[in-house]
Amino acid sequence: MGDIHEQAAIIIEDLGMQEIGKQQYLPSPSASSAVIALPVKGMSCMSCVNSITNALKATPGINNITVSLKDENATVEYDPSRLTVNKIAEIIEDCGFDVPMHAANTDPVKTITLPVTGMTCQSCVKSITNSLSLHEGIRTVNVSLENENATIEYDETTISKNEIIQIIEDCGFEVNKPSTAIAFATKSLASPGDATFTTVTLKSPNHFRRSFSEQPFTKSELASADGDIKIGQLRIQGMTCASCVSSIEKALRPTLGIRSIKVSLLAERATVEYDSIVLSEQKIADLIDAIGFTATPIKQQKEDTVDLTIFGMNIEADVTGIRRELFKIDGIISASIDLPTGKASIQYDKETLGIRDIVTAIEGLGFNALITDDSHNVQLESLNRTREIKEWKEAFHTSLIFAVPVFIICMILPEFEWGARLTNIKLIPGIYSGDLVSLILTIPVQFGVGKRFYISSYKALQHGSATMDVLIALSTTCAFIFSCLAMLYALCAPQNDKPSTVFDTSTMIITFVTFGRYLENMAKGKTSAALSKLMSLTPSTTTIITRDSKTGEVTSEKRIPTELIQVGDIIKIIPGDKIPADGTIISGNSIVDESMVTGEAVPIQRQKGEAVLGGTVNTLGTFEMKVSRAGKDTALSQIVKLVEEAQTSKAPIQAVADAVAGYFVPIVIALGLLTFVTWMILSQILDPLPMIFSHDKSYLMVCLQLCISVIVVACPCALGLSTPTAVMVGTGVGAENGILIKGGGPLELSQKVTDLVFDKTGTLTKGQLDVADYVLMSDSIQLTKETFFAIVGAAESSSEHPLGRAIVEYGKTLLGISFYDADVSNFEAVSGMGIQCDVVLNPSTIPMHNQFPNKPGANTSSYNVLVGNRKFLKEHHQINIPVSVIDIEESHERQGRTTVLVAINNSFIGMIFLSDTIKPEAFITVAALQKMGISVSMVTGDQELTAQAIASQCGITQVHAGVSPNGKKLIIQSLQKQSAKGNIVAMIGDGINDSPALAAADIGIALCSGTDIAMEAADMVLMRNDLLDVVAALDLSRTIFRRIRMNFVWASLYNVLMIPLAMGIFIPWGLHLHPMMAGAAMAASSVSVVCSSLMLKWWRKPIWEENKVTGTVERVKTKHILLEALDWWGKKRGYNRLPQDNIDLV
Repeated sequence: MGDIHEQAAIIIEDLGMQEIGKQQYLPSPSASSAVIALPVKGMSCMSCVNSITNALKATPGINNITVSLKDENATVEYDPSRLTVNKIAEIIEDCGFDVPMHAANTDPVKTITLPVTGMTCQSCVKSITNSLSLHEGIRTVNVSLENENATIEYDETTISKNEIIQIIEDCGFEVNKPSTAIAFATKSLASPGDATFTTVTLKSPNHFRRSFSEQPFTKSELASADGDIKIGQLRIQGMTCASCVSSIEKALRPTLGIRSIKVSLLAERATVEYDSIVLSEQKIADLIDAIGFTATPIKQQKEDTVDLTIFGMNIEADVTGIRRELFKIDGIISASIDLPTGKASIQYDKETLGIRDIVTAIEGLGFNALITDDSHNVQLESLNRTREIKEWKEAFHTSLIFAVPVFIICMILPEFEWGARLTNIKLIPGIYSGDLVSLILTIPVQFGVGKRFYISSYKALQHGSATMDVLIALSTTCAFIFSCLAMLYALCAPQNDKPSTVFDTSTMIITFVTFGRYLENMAKGKTSAALSKLMSLTPSTTTIITRDSKTGEVTSEKRIPTELIQVGDIIKIIPGDKIPADGTIISGNSIVDESMVTGEAVPIQRQKGEAVLGGTVNTLGTFEMKVSRAGKDTALSQIVKLVEEAQTSKAPIQAVADAVAGYFVPIVIALGLLTFVTWMILSQILDPLPMIFSHDKSYLMVCLQLCISVIVVACPCALGLSTPTAVMVGTGVGAENGILIKGGGPLELSQKVTDLVFDKTGTLTKGQLDVADYVLMSDSIQLTKETFFAIVGAAESSSEHPLGRAIVEYGKTLLGISFYDADVSNFEAVSGMGIQCDVVLNPSTIPMHNQFPNKPGANTSSYNVLVGNRKFLKEHHQINIPVSVIDIEESHERQGRTTVLVAINNSFIGMIFLSDTIKPEAFITVAALQKMGISVSMVTGDQELTAQAIASQCGITQVHAGVSPNGKKLIIQSLQKQSAKGNIVAMIGDGINDSPALAAADIGIALCSGTDIAMEAADMVLMRNDLLDVVAALDLSRTIFRRIRMNFVWASLYNVLMIPLAMGIFIPWGLHLHPMMAGAAMAASSVSVVCSSLMLKWWRKPIWEENKVTGTVERVKTKHILLEALDWWGKKRGYNRLPQDNIDLV
């Protein structure tokens, strides 16, 4: 028995927890019973069911328990004399689940026990008791100094638990949230009939659920249990290549508590899914630090939390005063203030108050408060690689200062007679002037600048991984140690000959590496330029105005920091201002440049009532706007977040580079050793020897140089940078053009799209009904178009139906009026049929004729109007409808139009035809997609005739009509299975009913004009309501992946050619690679890959035009930006470049 408990205790302690006690589970005796069925929310698996079952079984008074995962309920047979329903519900809730029925029937009087730390005497007890007793809603207070807790009975309708905690903390004590005990069962060897269990204190009641078991828990079982899983992000500095990424991921994956880890090289971020019971983000950061990198947890600020820095606090009383004042404000949930640092974290209800209200309240007490936004500045610095550029620039300059003299002494001076005499001065036997000076100059480079390589290499090797830094440290150390040993040998040898040293190799390799890293980081900084630019679009300050509620006059106007803007604020925007938040223009008009947010190249006219976006630029005119979304809720903030997530995600193709990087360095070291051994053997058996051995150098030195060249020239960085640089630049270019791609996965998949399915309404069409045509059919009555639409428009002005609204708007435009000056009475709408009403027009404002058959007793401007379908007029109101109406109606319906019939004063007058017109670019878009080899189809819930009419106008032959939202999803799944390999299907839509299909498609594309649900389900979001952006998005994805493949080919080709060259395979033909040149080539390879990816910035949206003669759509050949620059330069020089076809440089 003891052995089992000892084993369990060891496992628990390994997880950082503590065994606190043992209890006995005894079955309850039978008793009179009652049965209750309780709804239980939050169960996800059988472990949840077992957790509830075991908790209730262990409760005296429970006779039987059945928990259903499917029905989400628990049926309990219990002894009413020993238990209540509320008590049973509480037991279930203590297991970490919700019982809604219990919540509705709970007594408002609650009892809570809070652990209180910091009490030292009875005065402390009295202080807490008195403070709590003064507040309304507190029933009883029992504070225990010995147990360090307080038990309070309170009315939750009057005072909350958080308020009670705050009162205790205001007394100067600290309240810790009580932990929850969860039982684990182990086998009892002493009494077979009973089961014993060990109680473990955990932070989460959902952690490590398990039913009663015959066997003891194992460490692996505890590691795989359901814990409190969280996703954290860390900023990692010091990564240089894919090997660094691989070493971090390999080291952390086996760690207990880590579920998954993804590291982004360029974004310098790691996303970790971990068990917060076992690990914290800081512990994960410490693990990464131990590998040789610098990791910092990124605080994930909640949407309803603001971090402030408060200036002017000197004593604890200031903190207490601020907290007391804050809790007087309705909407403050919690406030944590640290006196030494002045930092405050305040959680609040966004629906009740804003950040400015909080800051104003603090400043009203005489303190100054500023929003803390360190993460934003750090992220910008990280994206621009500011720290890395500065660090490597300084390292390069330092190494260059020492490397150049060493190079001159070792390589240039010996070529001249006077130089040789200068470097061959014998200071002591075996020690010469050139060697000694070179040694002195090399030490600062090898152990000063090179220190970072040694530290990184040591930590990497300590954790069983190898990075590029290992290769650099190994190669330069070999050169340095060989040179030192050569000098030592010359000093000790009897002949005291001049030693062969390669100090220049060590210094020049480090110089080339630091120069390469400097250039590489400058190039990397440019890859994220688009995201950096987006993050900098919001202005730092803005002008807020206040108006008198009665007179409407401006009472105040002041500049405030943008982060203090709240929903409902009135902001004044003048020409040249950046718009600070999303909102609606309430007065004035202007032309707004939205290019950086939506990709719209042409500035757009914005008038009163229209929406404007934060981050856009007001070019002309002054206007006032009312804020609808501010801070992290703005469209710009959401775009930044989406682009940031896309750039930190990995494309599946990156797995190839990661796999290669894991084995690359060990293989290269093995090849270096093989080269050294092979040439040492060959140097002894070959006759004659190759030319490289004929120089004034020992065979050992030549073989060592070849070995060093192999180690230095190999570059995993180029392979590792091939994908992330292209993805980062490509997604940034897409964002600049209004194309938001949600990560590397969708980006890779979108370039393989074979089928694209369009939704009809709001996607291919404008989504707005317009009057397409009308027919007047009463020969006996003279009626103009204006009079007809005046009467019908006035009648429909009381209707909310889309058809009616379209007729109303058409009539207003036709008549040039803003409203119908008419009296509408007796209005009645019949669902699915039509409307009827009486209309009296004002003849002075609306044109009319008196030649209608009038109702008896009615004046000539009064009309009884019927508007609806044929059944409504003929069967409900017995209107005589001509036979020819049927043919006319069917003719228009074949064109996708909806027919509305009109009768006035019991006479049939005519018909109105409405249609949802297609977008002007729909036909060109479909034709362009077909040109790209993509099969296009349309899916809609509309009737067959309407769908076929719209499809024919767009050039679509495959039509699925009358389809439900779930039916759209099934069609997508059917298309995916049509070929043996499986089609890659993309779906584009904009409505809530499109979201199932968007989620089911391999690539979901949403228009920004659509719903938030559709955009959430999509893999791509188009910021402009322009269908040609679909073509642009697919073209961009194909361009990016062409560039990725090109990068891979170049990086692989480089290593395939350069490593054999460095190994000396081409020495028989007089070709070999000096270590210094190997260092230069290695540095150039990484820089070249990054520069290759930067060429994606030259991508431009393809332009498609319809050939009016042939009726086909062709892609317009446009000049590349580089060729445009050459043309401009040529014109400045006075000549024109010969015309030629555009070259696809991207």
